[in-house]
Amino acid sequence: MASDRGFVNYVAEQLQGAGIIRTKPMFGEYGLYCNGIFFAVICDDQLFIKITPEVDAAFPDLPKAPPYDGARDYFCIENIDNREVMTELVSLTCLALKNSKKGKN
Repeated sequence: MASDRGFVNYVAEQLQGAGIIRTKPMFGEYGLYCNGIFFAVICDDQLFIKITPEVDAAFPDLPKAPPYDGARDYFCIENIDNREVMTELVSLTCLALKNSKKGKN
């Protein structure tokens, strides 16, 4: 089942404090980018954020689940209504992803 565009827009709005949020249709669902870094997907009206060790340490109680069959686990975000927490979560995720890419070069 494809995600509702209204939900996707709401999620993007909630995450604006972390940077420039862009959504992109992908395989019938949506990918999310913050300042050009791919960090999350929305599948079946559920937000899934890539797992990084830094976020796992800062938010140890976040549930993990695959966004679709055959995918690796992502953080499954159940409450997107708290902008402050969402901004911190996305900012930390994108910083970790950016730093991990620098280490691979």
